[in-house]
Amino acid sequence: MPMNIRYGAGPEDIQRYDTQQLRDAFLIDGQFTPGAIRFTYTHVDRMIVGGAVPLAQPLAFGSGEDVGTELFFTAREMGIANLGGAGWIEVDGNRFALANRDVLYVGRGTQSVMLGSDDEAGPARFYMNSVPAGADLPTRLIRKDEARVLNLGEETRANVRRLAMYIHPEVSPSCLLLMGITDLAPGSVWNTMPPHLHERRMEAYCYFDLSAEDRVMHFMGRPDNTRHLVVANGDVVLSPAWSIHMGAGTGPYAFVWGMTGENQAYTDVDPVAIAELR
Repeated sequence: MPMNIRYGAGPEDIQRYDTQQLRDAFLIDGQFTPGAIRFTYTHVDRMIVGGAVPLAQPLAFGSGEDVGTELFFTAREMGIANLGGAGWIEVDGNRFALANRDVLYVGRGTQSVMLGSDDEAGPARFYMNSVPAGADLPTRLIRKDEARVLNLGEETRANVRRLAMYIHPEVSPSCLLLMGITDLAPGSVWNTMPPHLHERRMEAYCYFDLSAEDRVMHFMGRPDNTRHLVVANGDVVLSPAWSIHMGAGTGPYAFVWGMTGENQAYTDVDPVAIAELR
């Protein structure tokens, strides 16, 4: 299946971008189309992000023509998070049942993946992050209650949140992929505070569980030259290593974060003081 391509941009480039150019470079919409799989390939660390909403018929992929290899997973690994109703994923004939907020790690060397929903009326919504991999690790289902949870933030700063690590060395090892889900507490709006950079890793955010009328204001750019993206339910933001990232919602929301780069050290970040932002 053909992939959308995003080539990325540098901090000097976005100084002259208008709103549409910024969105074309860093925001992916339309990932969750009923009855279809959508993939986007970004040249930012060669991550692939995808969305799939299987209905009555399962959806499948596995060939590698769009990534230049025999199979999709010849030199790749993947995390798949279910953000919708109950569903299942079949990896080389082995079936895994996924409830809402369960995540499946799919290892390098996989031949084929099939995605299905238990109920067409309340279908699964599968969100995917795939990155190049140099090691073979077994496919593994990580259920919501198996994730490593960090409770972060302060109520007085409106950033109380529950961060759940799924694909992480302390939970389910991978070669280079990190993946988790963050839920904000009622009344909190900020998804991280203070903002930060991690020069050794890029990140992708999939914002979900927003109502139709709500949006997240996602801030990006260099600390002294910030920009913003207005993000709707199901939209994905690509965050290069040179960019800050933080966001505030007009209503309740959650997000999946996926990272890849030089290391898997979640704390390898450079905080940026709010007073330094411009």
